[in-house]
Amino acid sequence: MEARRPPGLVRKQLEKQARKEQNIRRSSSPDRDSPDDDLKEHVQALLDLDVNLRGYGLRADVVKGEAQLYGVVDTLSEKEYAQELAKTVPGIKKVANRISISTDGPITDRDVEFEVAEELEAAPGVDTRQIGAESSGGVVSLVGRAEDPAAIESARQAAAKARGVARVVSKIKPQDRPRPGELHSQGRTGGEQAPDKKEER
Repeated sequence: MEARRPPGLVRKQLEKQARKEQNIRRSSSPDRDSPDDDLKEHVQALLDLDVNLRGYGLRADVVKGEAQLYGVVDTLSEKEYAQELAKTVPGIKKVANRISISTDGPITDRDVEFEVAEELEAAPGVDTRQIGAESSGGVVSLVGRAEDPAAIESARQAAAKARGVARVVSKIKPQDRPRPGELHSQGRTGGEQAPDKKEER
């Protein structure tokens, strides 16, 4: 399942629903007036209402303004998405993401590399002739070269969607784009100059 950050309008609707849920819970527990309790209810309501996450039954707690997230999801991208969602709550200072990543069954590094390769193929701006992936114990290393920094971030996000990926490390090296005039001199060896034309008479 692909987890995507909700657009502004959808996020506002989620927050409105979350505040409504928060008010209902607060009215049923009038003695709870701690700021952390209010923040916890808001974060929990967002997790419960979000279409990408509500099926996981994730739990939230807030201690001194720090949101602490617990539970299990299928992919790293969903774990990161839950963290970004919690950050949208006003008053949350930071997020401790303790969500775990699980798979339906055993998955090998070769399986992970295969799934990451599929995600990279579908990722916008990623040239799989230049960018590849290696997996070791759930840690995926992206390797290769890329001219555009946006392609590196696109590759990182794509790898995070694959099953079995616990962390993504980018080892992609930036590749400078040729400057104007460099293409014309690529056929010459360093320092070699074109022969002078004979003076016409």
